[in-house]
Amino acid sequence: MSDSFGFGQRFTPDEMASIRKSLRDEARFGSEFIGRLKRVAKRIPFAEDLLAAWVCTRDPSTPRRVKLTLLAALGYFVLPLDAIPDVMPLLGFTDDAAVIAAALAAVAGSITQQHRDKAKEMLADL
Repeated sequence: MSDSFGFGQRFTPDEMASIRKSLRDEARFGSEFIGRLKRVAKRIPFAEDLLAAWVCTRDPSTPRRVKLTLLAALGYFVLPLDAIPDVMPLLGFTDDAAVIAAALAAVAGSITQQHRDKAKEMLADL
């Protein structure tokens, strides 16, 4: 089934269960996300995009589908297990960057300049 954002199909029940499982405790997820970003922000070129995605998910006017897409990508960034271990020099964050880039491309029109401006402010405070 198609929706107004052109995503094509709905998340499958397994995908939804996976997103819900990783984000069950929203406060803890937010804390883990910001904590992890603080530890690595200086080493990754896509830190501002991560924060803009986070700010977009916190915006009440952001459509639910966009929030779920971004939260799934941010969840991948937070999860300790991923395709390429983040401790590997140069390569460690490439899988995270690819997931974030795909999510951002899917919802590009939903991340506003206000989200990006807030992300820049937050990044300066990290």
